[in-house]
Amino acid sequence: MDFAIIKTGGKQYRVSAGEKLVIEKLGKGAKGVEAGETVVFDEVLLRTVGDKVEIGKPFITGAKVEAKTLAPFKDKTKIVFKYHAKARYKKKKGHRQPHTEVQIVKI
Repeated sequence: MDFAIIKTGGKQYRVSAGEKLVIEKLGKGAKGVEAGETVVFDEVLLRTVGDKVEIGKPFITGAKVEAKTLAPFKDKTKIVFKYHAKARYKKKKGHRQPHTEVQIVKI
């Protein structure tokens, strides 16, 4: 089975063709990349084709992974609560991390 290791959003992911993946938000702006658009990841760290393995230093030149965006969405709310005892100090804040779901088309 052919697969590749790509880098996006400061993280590394092992991907293969046809696989669905949830990654950090792609693109600029409030929504980022729209659903149905094609995205190309050119930071490929490792690639296998059959028995052949290519390792980049740090990236493989000319290698790319194409993916189709399925849906941008936000994660569940994470509550950040700060509290100091005996000081009447309380702060409550929520955070929703934006993500993008992609499907790998080809390596």
